[in-house]
Amino acid sequence: MNSLPPLLWLQAFEAAARTLSFTAAGNELGVTQAAISQRIRLLEDRLGQKLFVRHARSLTLSPAGQAWLPSIHDAFARISEGTSEVFGMTSEQPVTLRATPVIQQSWLAPRLIQLHRQHAQLSLRLVSAIWPDDFGPEGADIEIRYGRGEWSGVEMWPLGDEQLLPVCSPQVAKTLTSPEALAGHTLLHAVGFGVGWPGWLQTAGVSHLEAQCHALTCDNQVMTLALASQGGGVALTHRRLLEQRDDLVAPFSLSVPSDERFWLVRPSRRIVSEDAETVWQWLINAI
Repeated sequence: MNSLPPLLWLQAFEAAARTLSFTAAGNELGVTQAAISQRIRLLEDRLGQKLFVRHARSLTLSPAGQAWLPSIHDAFARISEGTSEVFGMTSEQPVTLRATPVIQQSWLAPRLIQLHRQHAQLSLRLVSAIWPDDFGPEGADIEIRYGRGEWSGVEMWPLGDEQLLPVCSPQVAKTLTSPEALAGHTLLHAVGFGVGWPGWLQTAGVSHLEAQCHALTCDNQVMTLALASQGGGVALTHRRLLEQRDDLVAPFSLSVPSDERFWLVRPSRRIVSEDAETVWQWLINAI
């Protein structure tokens, strides 16, 4: 045990590695940015290797930091599980649910309203994530992830097959009588998806049109759908995300399948509280 770095240093590394920000890590742990920076430097001195690459306005993990982070996540998860196993779950502890903003707004929100009506005693905490690295074993009882389901150490339940199709405002839809009419319009791209505009245009037989369209790229679907709803272009989105939207329409019936999908995910080794199990089962039944 004497060879282990102090827990405060490990907490600083985990928080900074997860947020890629000394400032955000300090806010989370209730200390200053300078304190986080000092703890990281002391930790790096102890280990003899740099854990972060410090850029002018950003922070990235070094190869050593990337290799070590999963072990730190696993260690904290084991401590949390052991504490819950020995001392039990407190009734005040909320069920933490992590998901991307677009799935929260378009799919999860109406279901959570119904859940609250049926189980008013439940306490929920929603956490947003955008990138795959935002997800992980720490901090969340349940996650809604997007991908092929190639994750280890978790229990998964698919939300169903995914179809992607173009959507836009009703006004823009009036001008789109056929896929060829997309020429000159702005195609709204959301990064991070296996199927995008090139795939849909190819399926529609108009792949040459991409060079005739304007492009605007966002790092999340919330923004592409917001722009599309306000006439700012045509977005490609999942059919299920249109369930509760009356400000977007699909100008074409053609959709393309994706081998990626949304999944309910939870750690397979974690002791599940009664409330977390209630939320898990309710969401499965609400699919």
